[in-house]
Order: sequence, then C-alpha cells, then structure tokens
Amino acid sequence: MVRSGNAAAATMLRAMRSFLGDNDMMAYLAMMAVRLLELHRVLKPTGSLYLHCDPTASHYLKILLDAVFGAQRFVNEIAWKRSSAHNDGAQGAKHFGRITDIVLFYSKTDQRTWNPVYTEYSQEYIDRDYRRVEPDGRRYRLDNIQGPGGAANGNPYYEVMGVSRYWRYSKERMERMINEGLIVQTSPGAVPQMKRYLDAGKGIPAQDMWTDIQLNNRAKEKLGYPTQKPVALLERILNASSNPGDVVLDPFCGCGTTVHAAQKLGRSWIGIDVTHLAVGLIEKRLRDAFEGVQFTTHGVPQDLEGARNMAARGRDDKNYYFEFEKWALSLINAQPGNLSKKGADKGIDGNLYFGAKHEGRAIVSVKAGENIGVSMIRDLGHVIAREGAQIGVFLTLTEPTRPMITEAAGAGQYEVPGLAGAVPRIQIVTIEQAMALRDRAVRLPALRQDSFRRAAKEEDSGRQKAMDL
Repeated sequence: MVRSGNAAAATMLRAMRSFLGDNDMMAYLAMMAVRLLELHRVLKPTGSLYLHCDPTASHYLKILLDAVFGAQRFVNEIAWKRSSAHNDGAQGAKHFGRITDIVLFYSKTDQRTWNPVYTEYSQEYIDRDYRRVEPDGRRYRLDNIQGPGGAANGNPYYEVMGVSRYWRYSKERMERMINEGLIVQTSPGAVPQMKRYLDAGKGIPAQDMWTDIQLNNRAKEKLGYPTQKPVALLERILNASSNPGDVVLDPFCGCGTTVHAAQKLGRSWIGIDVTHLAVGLIEKRLRDAFEGVQFTTHGVPQDLEGARNMAARGRDDKNYYFEFEKWALSLINAQPGNLSKKGADKGIDGNLYFGAKHEGRAIVSVKAGENIGVSMIRDLGHVIAREGAQIGVFLTLTEPTRPMITEAAGAGQYEVPGLAGAVPRIQIVTIEQAMALRDRAVRLPALRQDSFRRAAKEEDSGRQKAMDL
C-alpha cells in the first residue's frame, strides 16, 4: 500500500512540475510528499489525517493527498473562518478579504474513528423556534409526533386526547410521556404535540464550514506565535476523530496547540518541530497550562554536556548556532531579538520585558564560546545604554571569570518605582543555572513575557503517559 502510494505521489509530483516548474511551491510540495507518505505509513487503520493549509496551496495538496491516501479516502474539505476581518481586504486592496483557511480531512481506511460533534444553536434559531418558556425558565418547542407513512411504516394507530392518528410511538410510551407532561394539546381537537427542550438538545451537527472558532489579537489564549491556532479548533478535530487514550501526532507542532488540546482531552501525544524557538515555547506552554505535567523532549540538550555538544556543532554551522541561541533563550523564556538573523543583531540576542505598563526591557546576550572576558560585559553595558534598556542578561555556557563578575556588579542596581527591592542591572547567568532554574535564573521585577504570553491554567483531564520511543 505504501509502495503504491509512493509511486502515485512521484507520478503526481512529475505532473505538477510540468506546469509549475521548479519554484518555491514545487519545493514545498516535494517536501510535503515525503512527510505525507510517512504519516500514512504510521497512521493506524482507524486513524485520520487533518492537514491545515491556506487556499494558495490547498488544491495542490489535495491532489497530493489523493495520490498518497487514495481519492476514495478523502472525507471533507473544511473551510475555517479564522478571523472576522483582515486588513488585506481593506480599502485599496484589489481582492476580497482573505479570512478563511482550508483543513483537508482524510482517513486511512473506512474504519476510521468518528464521534459526531455539535455546534451551538444560533440565538436567531433559539428566538424563532424555542419561543415557549416553562415557569422554571426552560425553553422548548413543539414537535410533530404523527407517524410518517402510517401503517406502511409500522406506525401504530390509536386515540390520543380525542384525536386518532398514526403515531411515532407505541401507546405505552405515549402514556408515559403524557404522564411526564411532555405531550400537550394547544386547543381542543388539535393534534397533540411533544415538548422538546432546548437544554436537552446536543446542538447542530458540525458541518464543513466552521465560522464559530476564531483567535483574535485580544484572545486570552493568544501567545504571540505568528501561526497559532485556537485550542477549540484542535479540540473539535480531536473529539471527532480520536478517543481518550489514543495517540495524537502533530509533525508541524509550531507553538503546540495540538499537544495542548491533546493533553487537555486525555490523549497521549507526540509533537515535532525543527526549531528550538517552537520547542521552548511548547515546553513553557505545557508547564504553564497543566500543573505537574510530565513529558520528555527529544533532540534538545538534557544536561550541560549536551549543551556543549550542541554549541560545538554550531561553531561549524552558523544556522545551527542560531538554533543554540534560540534554545538557550527559551530556557529563560526570552524572545529572540532577530528571528531571521538577517543582518547584524547589534549585540541583542534576545529580550525580556517587565513592568506594569510594559516599560521595562532586559537585553539578553548569549555566548557559547570558551573565550569570554570582561570586555563582553562592558559591551553589554554599552548596548543597554544605547537601547535605553534597564537590565542586561549575559547568558553564558562557560563559567564567568572573577573580573567579569566584578564588572557586572559595578553596573549597580535597578529598581522599579513603587516596587520593593532592586535587581542587578547586569546579571550573569550560566546555561547550567538556566537549565536548572529556567526563568527563575533571571531576576526581573514584575516579569512579563512580551511576545510569548503565559498559557492559562487548564484542568488536566489526563496526564501524558510514558511512551515507548
């Protein structure tokens, strides 16, 4: 099955290249083909795949998924309205506002796990159909109880409240519902009807147009990650296509919304991402949201020796060194100063912000080399002064020298007006300390994560179980 999918995907890529050429989209599709084949391979027969993408790529990816899974395994193309407005459709734009993304839903076999999910009734529907209200405030509507098709469909014929008809229910059940006050007659001689209460309904079965889940810039769960998805979006997907205890895999983990939803819903999970920025954010998010959560992060240093090995690899590969920087910054919850690392960083590897009005800034300088000295502490002091920042953090893999410690102490203390206590203006923090203490290794008044905010506490319905990896 994988072989045939492999061959079909290769044939489809060749066909796409014939009209796309060798461009960024073609490179992206080739990259996705390899990953989709592997995802198909590891997916259980009862499993499903949901692929989120934007409309510029969805049509290509659907063809690719048809090749990998088989066209008969296509289930839905879900249009998700991610926001209510978008500035690219504002006045002067030459296109309609782009406010939807696509979620492609495929299954491995026709034995996929499926649990129906429901959306809430609209207020318009409630006001129109559930106009009747009991003395206790319960809303209800009246529903037809006549048996469609009469005797041909096996519906019984008898008299109810002076009216003889074919009915949906047996005479015994009808009598029980009458005794329970569920059957009413609006006027003498009228056909009896049944009360259906609003609070007894499940809602409307979810369709393939999702307009009720959004994540705006003011949302409490917003962490500041550019491609963050709402937890509710992933909860809907996981509730529909998995059960508690099932394993959820997100191979493009980003800021960890999928693993957050999986942890919340009692699923086991595996999240994968290639950047240490994302991995650090996911670790922080889980610890903030779930008290006592336990998980293992593979591919990042677990001890000081691992950190040294990572730094050594970075000396030969600049891109890998930038990943070391991002990992080191994630230990203290600092935001990288230059995510793309295009151009000079001007001595700013990362930032931390603090203060009631976000007025405080701490500049972080990361050093992975063995040759560190007092001049680096002076340089950090110059950067603080140039940027108008209040605090500097020298995050070092190598233990600082005594002159460095003396120089840092000579920079004095910083105190926020109105708050008790003062903190060192320049602080030297070793990677070893940061690995042990995380953000507590840095002393900041009224610490505030500016770009990556703290995830709200969740009730942990199921802890991550140990997995045999």
